Amino acid sequence: MVFHQILKFWILENRMTKRTNLYQNKYRIASARHPTWDYGAAGAYFVTVCTRGRLCWFGEVNDGEMNLSPIGELVQSEWFKTPNMRPDMNLVLGVFQVMPNHFHGIIIIGLDKTNDHDVSAGVNQFGPQSNNLASIIRGIKSSVTTKVRKMDHHAASDFAWQSRFHDHIIRDEASYQRISNYIIQNTANWNSDKFHRQ
Repeated sequence: MVFHQILKFWILENRMTKRTNLYQNKYRIASARHPTWDYGAAGAYFVTVCTRGRLCWFGEVNDGEMNLSPIGELVQSEWFKTPNMRPDMNLVLGVFQVMPNHFHGIIIIGLDKTNDHDVSAGVNQFGPQSNNLASIIRGIKSSVTTKVRKMDHHAASDFAWQSRFHDHIIRDEASYQRISNYIIQNTANWNSDKFHRQ
């Protein structure tokens, strides 16, 4: 009887190992987040969020000025609503710019009851994501997408976001100023921007 239980356990374990090794992380995309940083921690973050395929849904740049489309106006509106939607996170918005196929922004997460701890403790783990940078970006993207789907426009059903986003942890005043200037100058430099598409 004991042998049968051991055999059954061994067969189950062997099946699980085969499933685990089946793709050998071939289809797993490495996280773009810093592995030991708590993204719910108080701090300043620079984010860039793109549309899928970097399609220009948000408007166009003419003579160094961004002319927002209705979807671009939604993105801008949702960004500015974010601190009111998450009052428990003590958010402060820094410089922000919607571009034709992406947006850049600086967001500062303030101290609150959920993040008053050592941020270098290596707590960035997979699991439920709330009250952190990813949940903020997910909320903006979700709200914009929901509202776009309700628009009476034939192309609205094709709108989509790139699944991931870029972030940079801003660690000092010089970095904050450099990134702010980059965002402010983004429309003037659109033709040479790496995100530029016609």
